[in-house]
Amino acid sequence: MQFQGRYLFLAGRARVWAALNDTAVLAQAIPGCQSLDWSSETTLDLVLKVDLGIAHPTFSGELSLTDVDPAVEYVLHGKGKGGILGLAEGAARISLQDHERGTLMHMQAEGKASSALMSLGASLIGSAAQKVIDRFFERFAEAMDAQIEVLDPETGQ
Repeated sequence: MQFQGRYLFLAGRARVWAALNDTAVLAQAIPGCQSLDWSSETTLDLVLKVDLGIAHPTFSGELSLTDVDPAVEYVLHGKGKGGILGLAEGAARISLQDHERGTLMHMQAEGKASSALMSLGASLIGSAAQKVIDRFFERFAEAMDAQIEVLDPETGQ
């Protein structure tokens, strides 16, 4: 499954970057987040409860940052275990650009899940994941006390 989004934050790039690396801001923004803590300079431990409609698994896992170019971009890799529902994993490239009204963020992500999760139906998982991503960026903007405009992922308009 692939996802993408473009978001305009009415805040400076340094402020958006700092918020992307602040566990308190991220924990407020991640729906169902039960804990989020740095375990190393580039790794976070995460526990979250996911609402998949008919199931509500709790995932524990790890997030790691690679290809870090401070205040410009990074790739966030995540892998989690959801008990009997198995594994979910994904990666997202987050990039920031200055914009005359603030900071333009582009996100490209892909994820996959084990056969147990996929038995719920790819469209259900995809729909739930896209909702989680969309809600994450809304909550992220709220947590960092900034306004956000969701742009068309293809055109950026």
